[in-house]
Amino acid sequence: MEILKIIINSIEIFLYLYLGLTAIYLLFFAIAGFHTRKVKTEVLNAYRKVAVLIPGYKEDAVILEVARKALEQDYPRDFFEVIIVADSFSKKTLVELKKMPLKVVEVNFDVSTKAKALNKAMETIGDDYDVALILDADNIMEVNFISKINSAFNNGFLIVQGHRIAKNINNSFAILDAISEEINNYIFRKAHRSIGLSSALIGSGMAFDYSLFKNSMKGIDAIGGFDKQLEMYYLKHNYKIEYVADAIVKDEKVQKSEVFANQRRRWLSAQFIYFGKNIGSALVHLLTKGNIDYFDKVVQMGQLPRIILLGLIGIITILSGVTNLIFTENIFYISFYEWLVMLFIIVLALLLSVPKSFYNQKTFSALLTLPKGFLLMFVSMLRFKGANKKFIHTQHGKVE
Repeated sequence: MEILKIIINSIEIFLYLYLGLTAIYLLFFAIAGFHTRKVKTEVLNAYRKVAVLIPGYKEDAVILEVARKALEQDYPRDFFEVIIVADSFSKKTLVELKKMPLKVVEVNFDVSTKAKALNKAMETIGDDYDVALILDADNIMEVNFISKINSAFNNGFLIVQGHRIAKNINNSFAILDAISEEINNYIFRKAHRSIGLSSALIGSGMAFDYSLFKNSMKGIDAIGGFDKQLEMYYLKHNYKIEYVADAIVKDEKVQKSEVFANQRRRWLSAQFIYFGKNIGSALVHLLTKGNIDYFDKVVQMGQLPRIILLGLIGIITILSGVTNLIFTENIFYISFYEWLVMLFIIVLALLLSVPKSFYNQKTFSALLTLPKGFLLMFVSMLRFKGANKKFIHTQHGKVE
């Protein structure tokens, strides 16, 4: 019995330290995000030629609208070109796309990946561009998006992440997905830049110096999470990633539980794989070169998703409180009140990070689906092994 207690207490101490450090990390950046960073006036006044690259796999339902909207930028028309990278599109869709003033690059792979599609597109279109701007096949840019991204390049940045927001909040899962995205935007982008660290990339709504991107993409072999592999590479080599909070691109949020589970499975797989591949290197770079950005990114990869974090801390806190009531001797090494403090820290960090626009009745109703979201995420964690070895497609559809 004593050995069992030692094992339980050891696991508990490990969980308390791991979960607690993550909660404190999130609270630190939740507070840091209140600092407003001064953005300097543009150093240059130049228009760069932008290749708007939109790879899509079987995205016939959304690609025509996305293509039309992408052409409506207030940026000088001679300085940007929309390139649709069409993987397994219908003939009808291809005919309609080719009627528009844009380029269509048709691709077909045994195993489709976003990295392969982008590499093939750049090989086809050549090098007559200054910036590669990457969108997903469901993304809608606001009309001034490219102009604002160009301003960041005029300030000397070579890698820029825009502000991706929800295109739809039409059901509970979409609302939760939208809130999760905004928490990421606040903590891992706005707050990080406010203290001088790099913004996180997000896979779309991001722009790169064209030659830098093309050369670095040659080494990307990820089936899922290509942006994570790319981000690790850039931070390891001391590139600073800018975040432009008012450069808005709208992204479709998941509306079905099965899509939510598949998407999170893919993300979790990429996250933990790149944590394992980079933790040793990041520690060496931190100690020998003072590379905080790279180490910080690996720390992010080693964290549990927030819904899992909140759920685990909540469950353990409740169990600790219940055992205090049932047993005269506390079987937990960490007290109920210590777990309660941790629960308060994570809840406070999340509350500070959620935009005020989400404080409404619809959000409250959506929060009632959190237990289901927790279960789906937990199952995804158990099944994430191997998700990086096959292409998992998130199907998009028209959203009112």
